[in-house]
Amino acid sequence: MKLSTTALLAGAASASVLPQQVLQMSEQLMEGWSKPLHELEESFGSLSSDVKDLWNEMSMMFPESFDKANLLSMPKPHKRRPNSEWDHILKGEDIQKVWVENANGEKEREIDGHLEPYSMRTKAVDPSTLNIDSVKQYSGYLDNDEDDKHLFYWFFESRNDPKNDPVILWLNGGPGCSSLTGLFMELGPSWINKDIKADYNPFSWNANASVIFLDQPVNVGYSYSSKSVSNTVAAGKDVYALLTLFFKQFPEYATQDFHIAGESYGGHYIPVFTSEILAHKKRNINLKSIMIGNGLTDGLVQYEYYKPMACGEGGWPAVLDEGSCQSMDNAYPRCASLIQGCYDSESVWQCVPASIYCNNAMIGPYQRTGQNVYDVRAQCEDPSSLCYSEIGWIGDYLNQRDVMEAVGAEVDTYEGCNNDINRNFLFQGDWMKPFHRVVPGILEQIPVLIYAGDADYICNWLGNKAWAEALEWPGHKEFASLPLEDLTLSASSKKIGEVKSHGNFTFMTLHAGGHMIPHDQPEASLDMLNRWLSGEWYA
Repeated sequence: MKLSTTALLAGAASASVLPQQVLQMSEQLMEGWSKPLHELEESFGSLSSDVKDLWNEMSMMFPESFDKANLLSMPKPHKRRPNSEWDHILKGEDIQKVWVENANGEKEREIDGHLEPYSMRTKAVDPSTLNIDSVKQYSGYLDNDEDDKHLFYWFFESRNDPKNDPVILWLNGGPGCSSLTGLFMELGPSWINKDIKADYNPFSWNANASVIFLDQPVNVGYSYSSKSVSNTVAAGKDVYALLTLFFKQFPEYATQDFHIAGESYGGHYIPVFTSEILAHKKRNINLKSIMIGNGLTDGLVQYEYYKPMACGEGGWPAVLDEGSCQSMDNAYPRCASLIQGCYDSESVWQCVPASIYCNNAMIGPYQRTGQNVYDVRAQCEDPSSLCYSEIGWIGDYLNQRDVMEAVGAEVDTYEGCNNDINRNFLFQGDWMKPFHRVVPGILEQIPVLIYAGDADYICNWLGNKAWAEALEWPGHKEFASLPLEDLTLSASSKKIGEVKSHGNFTFMTLHAGGHMIPHDQPEASLDMLNRWLSGEWYA
């Protein structure tokens, strides 16, 4: 039976009151999780008839998508470790107590930000215990006890010259997927094999840089909370606090260049997190550039390129037949109109229908073929693990008690991706928000690299190239008019992709790389990284 959105929201709110025998929860905790649903239901009644009609139309067209609103995402079971198990505990309130004298002789805080609620717990990880590299490692949690949020991180020092090499923060996407997937499947010092053992990665990004892998937002990977983060802006506040406390705890890394890199929904995260950092003039974060790989940043432009990529216009054979391609062509004008409505209003009531319609119309036909949405060249080998068996192996590895003990994990179980978080972000309208609008302000201050594996479908290179060329900034015309030039490995004449750059903006494709380029093309991805960090395209 198909229900209208009014009925669905009422069901979602009432479903938030779980039977007592299912899970014992305090009234305060339950209120924190059910309140957003009740607010959504109440505000629906005050909307215009046009908006109500749109929601009801979408719920009738795609009932399976709206059924997800009936699910209540629950906090992850966990047990906090005693302070005696940590090597360092740093409190944000102690940082906020430090005042300095400025050039005008006035007293001001040494570092900006609302840091009082935060603290950071850290432990040294013995590399020999887990046989993951031989470099210095730290893991731990950024805690916000005021909001009961606890973000897990794992830091690996550079294999080369940690006193001088840059520091990178790596973020996987989702939203709701652990950055430990990036650690153990893509660019970290070890890969996890089918025997659930760690294999040395000679192409790790810590070859010439120290790397922080962060599980965010809360309730992703080893992170946890009794509350939920369901939008990118809120997550950015936590990331700024983490970096501030990390560089205070480890000042030996604070003077080096710092870069943020990530992929997929990182196309949302990274521009917003970067803007949050740059907004604090008195900071201890030496941010020098950002790198977004196969990201979702400007949906209005990018969704137009799902049909070309699926239908043989992206450099690889077509996945869809002519009829399906024509259906996608027919659906795009409505999709574009809905996204434009989201861009104009930035309202959840406009942005959620846009996400649901466009994802069903522009991604759904491809998904139904069974082809891997992250690599147009392959079938989806394991639908339960995002098409990759390795993700299942990583989950098995990170759920081992000795691994969890070694890094200080406090959750009962590790999940590679939390589908509840993904749904929460979508139903808060975050998916289609126009976060590309903050990129021009970033370009005024630091370089930006947009890179894409040319075999990815879900955030394909055609769409990434198109939004980069459409972006309005002072160098727009010069950048957009530039042709792509061949990109070869620095140590040989082998072509690995194409690149173009103007001012602080660079776009790059890497050939035969899917959504996760370091997984598919590890040598090329490390070569790209080293050259980017050296300033080859922006110095």
